[in-house]
Amino acid sequence: MTLHQNILGVDVAKDWIDTCDLASGQAARIETTARALAAFASQLPKDMFVVFEASGGYERGLMEALEEAGIVYARLNPRQVREFARATGRLAKTDRIDARVLAEMGRALKPAPAASSNPARRRLADLVARRADLVAAITAETCRLAQAREVFIRRDIKSLIALLQRRRLVMEKEIAAQLRAAEDLGRLEARLRTAPGVGPLVAATLIAALPELGRMDRRQLASLAGLAPHASESGKHRGRRKVWGGRREVRRALYIAALVASRFNKDLRAFRDRLIDNGKPFKVAIIAVARKLLTILNAMIRDQRDYA
Repeated sequence: MTLHQNILGVDVAKDWIDTCDLASGQAARIETTARALAAFASQLPKDMFVVFEASGGYERGLMEALEEAGIVYARLNPRQVREFARATGRLAKTDRIDARVLAEMGRALKPAPAASSNPARRRLADLVARRADLVAAITAETCRLAQAREVFIRRDIKSLIALLQRRRLVMEKEIAAQLRAAEDLGRLEARLRTAPGVGPLVAATLIAALPELGRMDRRQLASLAGLAPHASESGKHRGRRKVWGGRREVRRALYIAALVASRFNKDLRAFRDRLIDNGKPFKVAIIAVARKLLTILNAMIRDQRDYA
C-alpha cells in the first residue's frame, strides 16, 4: 500500500468543512459551495491524502472537487471513526476535534484510497438510492394499510401506494436508460448479469454502491459489503459470529442474489445444502452463499471475464 506523507483530516458539515493538516497542525474552515471547494482542492499538494467520513451525502461536493483536482481520498465509516476517537481518549466532539481525529486515523490505519467515480456512476448511484427510498415508502404505507380500519383512510393509502409503485417503475426505467447511455457501465452490467442470481437491479446496485469490485481482495470486499463474519469471544465465552457493518444496500442486494442463485445454480445450491446439513441456520447459509457469490463476481470483474 502506498504510504501518504501528507494527511488531511476533513470533517464535513452541511454548510462548511473543517480541515486539519497533520504535518503543519493548521486548521481551517471552508464553505461547502462548489466554488470554495474547487478552490480548496486545487491548492492541495498532489501527494495529499484526504480522509473524511460519510456524512449522509453532504460529502458529495468534496469528493467531486477532490477528484477534479486529482487528489486521493478515503471515505470512512462514521461508527469506526467514533470508536477510534474513544480509543484515543477523545470523548469531546466538535468539528475541529473530529477533523484531527480523522487525520490521525488516516495516519494510524492507512485506509485504502477510494475508487474514483465518474458522473455517470454518480448519477446511477443517485437513481438507485432514490429507488430504495421509494421501496421503503411503499413498505411503510403497506404496513399502515394493514392497520387502517377507516374506509377513507384505506382508500387514501391505496392511492398513495399505487402512485409510489408507478414512480418506482419510472425510476427503474431511468436506471436501465442510464446503464445503456454509459457504455462502460453497460458492459459491466452485462458481465455481472451472466452470474447466477444477478438481475438488473442487483447489478445496478453493485455498480453504483460497490465501485471497488474487482480492485480488492475477497476479504476486504466482504468486509466492505457487510458480509464478513466477526468473532464474539471473551475468555471462555465463544459467541456466535455475526455479520454487521459495511454497506447495507450492497449486503441486501447480494442476499437477494444469493437466495435466487442457491435455488437455481447447482453448485451454489449444493454449497448451501452442505452448510445446512452441517447444522447452519438457513440465513447463515444464505449469507455464506452471498459471500461466495461476491468472491466470484470480484474475480469476474478483476479478470474481465463472464461467468463460466
